[in-house]
This record gives sequence, structure tokens and C-alpha cells, in this order.
Amino acid sequence: MKKPVLVVAACALVLLCATPASAKVSGRCGKYICVMTAHHNRFVQDITVRTKDGLPGKLRAYWGNFRSPRVRAASHRWSVGYEQAKSKLVCGGLERDGRTIEDGICVSI
Repeated sequence: MKKPVLVVAACALVLLCATPASAKVSGRCGKYICVMTAHHNRFVQDITVRTKDGLPGKLRAYWGNFRSPRVRAASHRWSVGYEQAKSKLVCGGLERDGRTIEDGICVSI
């Protein structure tokens, strides 16, 4: 149980180091995935979705009008100052063998 916690902490640390001093890093984990985002209010700079178990699968991230393709690692960065005014959640999902394993793991911004 300690290994997934260390992985999440390491990912959060990477996000924290890559963001402006005024930005906030938020994250939430489900049973299989963790969703992390770096943001300042509704100005989202980064979304990262990772599997907790390290097994292969198709990850995706979504926020407002952004939807990532289903890939092995879902991550996206915006230029500083990009805002989607009506978006309040950053979310992620995981598919394996054509089945949705977990979806709707969201972080409030």
C-alpha cells in the first residue's frame, strides 16, 4: 500500500515544482487511477492522470472543452493564463480491454 502513495506524492511534487508560486496542486485518487492538476483558481495549467497499479491501459483526462485521446499516459499542459470560465472539475478515466474500469475521478478547481 505504501508504493502507490509514494508514486502519487512524487507526481504531486513534480507538478508543484513545475508551477508558478501562486498555483495550487490538487489531486484525487480512485481505486485504480489518480488525477492531479496544477491551477490558480480556474486557470488550469496541467492535468496528469496515472494508474495506481502500473498495469497497461488507456487513460484520458478531460476539463471543459479539452478531452485527451486515450493513450498510455494522459497529461496536458496549457500556457499560463488559459481559463475556461464555466469549468469546475478536472477529471480522468481508465479503460482496459475495451471496458471502462474507472471514470469520473474528478478534482474540484
